Amino acid sequence: MAAGNVNPFNVSDSEEEEEQRQDEDTERSPSDEAQGHSLGPFSPPAYSEPAVLLSSNRTSPSVDGIPASAAAVAGIGGGGAETRVSLDAIAAKLLQDQYILTALELHTELLEAGRELPRLRDYFSNPGNFERQSGTPPACKEQGVGPGGSSLGFGAGHLVNRAGSISTLDSLDFARYSDDGNRESDEKVAVLEFELRKAKETIQALRANLTQAAECEIPSQERKNYKSSPEIQEPIRTLEKRALNFLVNEYLLKNEYKLTSITFSDENDDQDFELWDDVGLNIPKPPDLLQLYRNCGNSLPLHRDTVDVAVSVDLNDLPGDYFTQEPQEVVQELEYQISLLNSEKQSLAEQIKKLQRLFQTNYPLLVLTVPLSAFCSVLWKAGLICRVIGNRRWRWLVKSCFVCLCRKLSPVFHQALLSFCRMSADSRLGSEVSRIADSEQSVMLMLGRCLPHIVPNVLLAKREELIPLILCTACLHPEPKERDQLLHILFNLIKRPDDEQRQMILTGCVAFARHVGPTRVEAELLPQCWEQINHKYPERRLLVAEACGALAPYLPKEIRSSLVLSMLQQMLAEDKADMVREAVVKSLGIIMGYIDDPDKYSQGFELMLLSLGDPSERVVSATHQVFIPAFAAWCTELGNLQSQLIPSLLTRIEKLLKQGEYGLDEHKLHMYLSALQSLIPSLFAVLLQNAPFTSRAKLQGDVPPIEVTRFPRPVSPLQDVATIVGSREQLAVLLQLYDHQLQHEGTTGWDSLLWVVNQFLPQLIDIVGRINVASSTCVHEFSRFFWRLCRTFGKIFTNTKVKPQFQEILRLSEENVDASAGNDILTKATVPIYATGVLTCYNQEEDRKLLIGFLEDVMTTLSLSHAPLDSLKASFVELGANPAYHELLLTVLWYGVVHTSALVRCTAARMFELLVKGVNETLVAQRVVPALITLSSDPEISVRISTIPAFGTIMETVTQKELLERVKMQLASFLEDPQYQDQHSLHMEIIKTFGRVGPNAEPRFRDEFVLPHLHKLALCNNQQTVESKRIDIATQLFEAYSALSCCFISEELMVNHFLPGLRCLRTDMEQLSPEHEVILSSMIKECEIKMENKGIGEAQGSISIAASLVGEDAKTKFLSKMGQLTTSGAMLANVFQRKK
Repeated sequence: MAAGNVNPFNVSDSEEEEEQRQDEDTERSPSDEAQGHSLGPFSPPAYSEPAVLLSSNRTSPSVDGIPASAAAVAGIGGGGAETRVSLDAIAAKLLQDQYILTALELHTELLEAGRELPRLRDYFSNPGNFERQSGTPPACKEQGVGPGGSSLGFGAGHLVNRAGSISTLDSLDFARYSDDGNRESDEKVAVLEFELRKAKETIQALRANLTQAAECEIPSQERKNYKSSPEIQEPIRTLEKRALNFLVNEYLLKNEYKLTSITFSDENDDQDFELWDDVGLNIPKPPDLLQLYRNCGNSLPLHRDTVDVAVSVDLNDLPGDYFTQEPQEVVQELEYQISLLNSEKQSLAEQIKKLQRLFQTNYPLLVLTVPLSAFCSVLWKAGLICRVIGNRRWRWLVKSCFVCLCRKLSPVFHQALLSFCRMSADSRLGSEVSRIADSEQSVMLMLGRCLPHIVPNVLLAKREELIPLILCTACLHPEPKERDQLLHILFNLIKRPDDEQRQMILTGCVAFARHVGPTRVEAELLPQCWEQINHKYPERRLLVAEACGALAPYLPKEIRSSLVLSMLQQMLAEDKADMVREAVVKSLGIIMGYIDDPDKYSQGFELMLLSLGDPSERVVSATHQVFIPAFAAWCTELGNLQSQLIPSLLTRIEKLLKQGEYGLDEHKLHMYLSALQSLIPSLFAVLLQNAPFTSRAKLQGDVPPIEVTRFPRPVSPLQDVATIVGSREQLAVLLQLYDHQLQHEGTTGWDSLLWVVNQFLPQLIDIVGRINVASSTCVHEFSRFFWRLCRTFGKIFTNTKVKPQFQEILRLSEENVDASAGNDILTKATVPIYATGVLTCYNQEEDRKLLIGFLEDVMTTLSLSHAPLDSLKASFVELGANPAYHELLLTVLWYGVVHTSALVRCTAARMFELLVKGVNETLVAQRVVPALITLSSDPEISVRISTIPAFGTIMETVTQKELLERVKMQLASFLEDPQYQDQHSLHMEIIKTFGRVGPNAEPRFRDEFVLPHLHKLALCNNQQTVESKRIDIATQLFEAYSALSCCFISEELMVNHFLPGLRCLRTDMEQLSPEHEVILSSMIKECEIKMENKGIGEAQGSISIAASLVGEDAKTKFLSKMGQLTTSGAMLANVFQRKK
């Protein structure tokens, strides 16, 4: 076959070449056919280099005693009487001396001639041989030249390193790489399956070869020297060093030497300490260092799996002097080959770098200057010859090589010719356009250069579309400075990002952190956050606060608990925007979910108090929703939830109460108590997780579902007990065992529960007893706390652990009622908190009966002992706020209405006043008014007088005319019935009630009933002979007239009732309290002036005496002073003297 027709890149020969091949076959002599020799495979001059290389100056083993050069000549001579060498011997010699390319050509020629040689067929179908051999003769390696004699100058870095999945020659189906693409899918599948099987075999062979190469690294002769001289220690082998490194690192990690392990890993960055196979693929992992140390004196041999195998060697395949060679010579031979391979590797690497630069700068020039032979040789050595044939882009490149090489134009002429193409490469953009990226790295470089120029020209509303591009470039760009610039662009991409835009940026930051790892996040992302911490726009500071939380899982733990925590603490203390501090608190909660430094507990506690004390309700809400649950979870892991966190809050509450003698700071009390309330779910989870039955809690069979109302509604998912425990199913199992344990097995050995029962509850009840019962806010806060506590811990716990402790303190038995001293504890806030926080937790019939009985007992006990009713009033106010308890409270009051003791009936009458405001008018008409009318006819006058405030409240709140008429008739009977004319207490109560309800009552009731009766009472008080009673009535009348003076009063009422009543009152004050008389005189004078100027008064629409003195501002000040007046006449006089 002629050399000029050989085209290794064209898989389908032309018809003309086929005819030449057939002619050559017919011209061969019969003797050649019989002997199996052919001159064709060795005839092309283009591939004559291997024959030259066979005559190397370095002696190689001969075949059957014939030198290699002679054998080659004899094989090519073809005639004569000399002894001929068989093709099999030639193939063996070529393979032995690593002339793989020449052997492949011989194999291909023999295949085309139909004379397949078994040795070559077996060699090229073995993946292990195909992967292991480089295909370069020793001489070629030494000189650094290709088969064509020219310098190899083509190849990219990724072409030299062969992939493990390259197809073997016998597995290639060249047709499937053709352009027609018409192969059937089943044939493709079959080919792929075969290649996969070959690849697996290759991997197995490589594993064994790599391990053997590592074990045989030290020559045998040196090993003998070390054995003969024990004082000289044998140098450590690479395999041994890697194994020891792995065991040392494993020991450091197991024994918490983490920083040392990190340093050790950095110093051995060429080794993967997470994978033992990185040490040696077929080497079993030995025991750890501790086990080796313990067994070092026992000399226990490692167990190795052994398999019996049988191998055979064909003696004809071995060189003639194989059995006469010494092992030392074999080792020297291998070392020599290794040195040649290393030198070739260095040479090829330099040429590849040079060619890569050439390829990037001028692609057409490359096509012209790279010799085709060098191109083919590099492709073959890289094992990619078959892939090149099947790749369209490279096939075009090869065709371009042929086309360009056929022309005899000089490169300079070619470039000058191309210069007539109109291109603009002088500008920045033109330079970028002219350099098309051909790899991932070049794409990243191009994006890094172009993005800073693109971003400013994109609309602000659409800049978030650039986020993926910026992040991808920042992840993969090789230059740190460019990455920093890109991340700076990302954080400054949008001037004031909204919620959706911030979410996109944060999503990208998290993806960036996942991709690059903690080190680059710390070095590249955190500085961007730090730069924006004091930005003038709150949206940018909000982005920083949210980014700190989102990046927390991907930061090094040391940075997370130091730098990031300090950044957030600074922003929480200094930032003025509520939304920024809210985001800071949420990010702090996330940090608490990842922090593992116990020394940071105190800092976390201070951050919790700082967040709870924030003036913004949004920040406080975020604290309860995110920060406190996360902080409680960390405290649970540390084991100090019950020992430090909760006791610290209780101590602060007790300190507040001690300082409360001069005024209780209710805001701080609410802050601490709300924090305790948010810790209840975590405390209950600790009880379940440390219970005696926890080990038995397994999900088996049907788990009873948890009632929807079993737990209070959590303020956030983090306060859901099921979330804390792990799952709702697991919680259901634990609750079932929890109830059974409390009901049947007790609490012995249950330390966490015993702490709650013996320390937590008694301390809380003691604190409750020291609260001022008149503070409705404090009572409400503690009631809600106990309600959530009891609902969370369950009904059995409440009935067996909570209620008995309250009942023992309250002691509601008849024998404990002392009429003289009273039961002191019943006057404290313990009563309303127990009634509204504990007894209302469950709403079944027995629970309601227990609450009714408790309130009846308290009402009876307090009444009979003449104790203050503040605790009972607080209970009614708290319960009355919930309409569900109105019927229950009316039942309790009816018990008081029909009680045999007048003291209890008086108490019931006064309680109606508190209940009327929240009860609907239907209940008032059906239950309240009949009860009050019954009490208003009570034999005891004190009981009748006690109903007057309740009647007044009805007049103030009810709109039904029938009800108002009934109340009006009852009050009129008190005023007009002769039996009440001398009832000083009754008159005092009526005047006080009129002054309280008059301004808010229906105008008709005020005009027709209140003002006329006040006039009568003032007139009657002028004839009062008892001075003490007279001044009491006069003082109450002054308060009532002061309140009514701000109401609209018609001219008729002013003349007939209001002014006459004031004059009567002035008459009393002239004798009893001159200070009051001055004020009354001023009021009368102004009223008279108003009457004279009726037009002005009608235009104003009101006769407000106080407002007429000094205008609207004076009116407001006057009313505020009137509300503060007491019986001190001097104080009243001073008020008006300052106005003169």
